[in-house]
Amino acid sequence: MMTKIILKANNISKQYRLGLVGTGTISHDLNRWWHRIRGKEDPFLKVGKANDRSAKATSHYVWALKDINFEVNEGEVLGIIGKNGAGKSTLLKILSRVTSPTTGEIKTKGRIASLLEVGTGFHPELTGKENIYLNGTILGMTKAEIKLKEEEIIEFSGCQLYIDTPVKRYSSGMRVRLAFAVAAFLEPDILVVDEVLAVGDAEFQKKAVGKMQDISKGEGRTVLFVSHNMAAVKSLCTRCIVLEHGKTVFEGNSDDAVDFYLKINKIERSSLIDRTDRKGNQKLQIKSISFFNKKNELVSDVISGEYLKVKLEIQKNSAVNYDRLFLAINFLDANFNFALSYSNDEMGVSLHELEQNKYIQLEIPNFYLRTGSYNLRILITENDTQAQNFVDLIENAATINVMAGDLWKSGKLNRKGSTAVFPGKLQVSND
Repeated sequence: MMTKIILKANNISKQYRLGLVGTGTISHDLNRWWHRIRGKEDPFLKVGKANDRSAKATSHYVWALKDINFEVNEGEVLGIIGKNGAGKSTLLKILSRVTSPTTGEIKTKGRIASLLEVGTGFHPELTGKENIYLNGTILGMTKAEIKLKEEEIIEFSGCQLYIDTPVKRYSSGMRVRLAFAVAAFLEPDILVVDEVLAVGDAEFQKKAVGKMQDISKGEGRTVLFVSHNMAAVKSLCTRCIVLEHGKTVFEGNSDDAVDFYLKINKIERSSLIDRTDRKGNQKLQIKSISFFNKKNELVSDVISGEYLKVKLEIQKNSAVNYDRLFLAINFLDANFNFALSYSNDEMGVSLHELEQNKYIQLEIPNFYLRTGSYNLRILITENDTQAQNFVDLIENAATINVMAGDLWKSGKLNRKGSTAVFPGKLQVSND
């Protein structure tokens, strides 16, 4: 079956001027005007710094987007992911015709409905019902067409009680529920959804994701989806684009794109050799800790319920009895409570092979900790766990960030809190 291209972006770039709003000085405007009337390129398109928020500005101009190219097929769900400031929202605004690109062009077929911010396109003085008709009219629908969808929109939004109340009295959650219902049910050919679903509660998020799946799979319409929720991206999107500093750095299937996104957000291996707050006789020292995904790529984030490998590099300073070594790897939550613990004796693993090797690896097939940041506490002892036998103990040795996941494949993302212990595999190696 032939696929039909419904949206195409050709060399999309967007440049902004830093500082006060405006095009700059009169000389800048005159320079631009002189080049334009001679049919030449804007001279200020040749300058501008990459969109890296952490770097100090060295130019008056910044490229929010630079040379973005992609195609979207009819019925496809395209995810757009990246860190804050990567250019995701700017790209969606260009696709939705809210702003125009500095260079390049967008070619689309059919109507586009956008949900870029909470209550986008709503008039605060009008009631919810009046805003349904206002948005439908903006989309080019007739009053009769909107009337056919009115009851479905109101029911899906869950705002029946307030539908004749001015929108300015709605909570942010109510506004996003109604805005999503309007955008989804008024049958656009392309639905553009930014990170607004984060405002809704868990029940509504599940309904919204389900509706977007119905729109793409059941009705054959196209969805462009921006989110920091990697579990939602994996379950909903067929393909993803990863943006970094305004440029496309990866394009592919959603699983590979999420893995790439988590990889580019990595921190370097945590070097511990200079830590002076450690305890023990230091016959062995934990030199570094690093985290890896299932592709053996260095990461600092993991989606709850997915694979994680913890790798410890060991420095040997003096002789120990390797057959009597005890190792505990503890994950502590934000309140310093033990959330997850692994120890070699409970797992039936001897560390005697460490005498010929220098790495200890803990493989966790399913990292069943809930959303949040966790600190590692690493303890190595000789003979027993009494304090006088400590070889090396480091508190706050490293941090792993756990992102929300659909642990039970129920369509609901896990909440924060709670502790758990799940199987893992511990081994010693020399690489």
